Amino acid sequence: MSEFFPWGHRSMAPGAVHLPGWLDRDRQRTLVASCRRWGRAAGGFRSPRTRGGTMSVQITCLGWHWYPYRYSKSVEDRDGRSVAPFPPWLGNLAREAVVAAADLDDSLAAGLPFPAREPAYRPDVALINWYGAGARMGMHADREEPSPAPVVSLSLGDSCLFRFGTPAGRGRPWTDVLLESGDLFVFGGSSRRAYHGVRKVLPGTAPPGIGVELGRFNVTVRETGLTEAG
Repeated sequence: MSEFFPWGHRSMAPGAVHLPGWLDRDRQRTLVASCRRWGRAAGGFRSPRTRGGTMSVQITCLGWHWYPYRYSKSVEDRDGRSVAPFPPWLGNLAREAVVAAADLDDSLAAGLPFPAREPAYRPDVALINWYGAGARMGMHADREEPSPAPVVSLSLGDSCLFRFGTPAGRGRPWTDVLLESGDLFVFGGSSRRAYHGVRKVLPGTAPPGIGVELGRFNVTVRETGLTEAG
């Protein structure tokens, strides 16, 4: 049986940290506007097709283009254009997030390949996920990146019920947590390859004034460890 943790929970598993309200309203507003700009520049968000069918979540990418189940420097599953560059300021924000999470979780800090306060973390890709009406994300593990560096996830807009499991598989044990706009979730160390997903989005829960009335953006930043040749 899943366990639901409301506002205030911090450590969900060794190396997995939830920081509620990490982004203030100004930062949320800036990031929402950036998500919309990135989507327009890419010709719109797309719904990738996986082995299980077409995803309900729509995605655009920065730095590297992700599509099941690999990365490319061009949008090979759409119009072939070069992927948009990964912005340095977003990398700085992700490094700030990793430091904040490592300060709260000794196992995450111990699992990092660098001192937590001087991260050599080099994120080079962002997946911008848009959850419209009825969208969800099935349980999956982020395995396309050779790098073991942590994943940084930022929530914007409507709240969602997020399920976090283990690296062993999609089944139990898992933990359900409410992710609200402005929340940060970081997972690394022994939880880096853990299965996770979004069970549902709660419509109408977005805070006013950030640029989202209905729906949810999720900005997930990663270090791939890939070269231009893949």
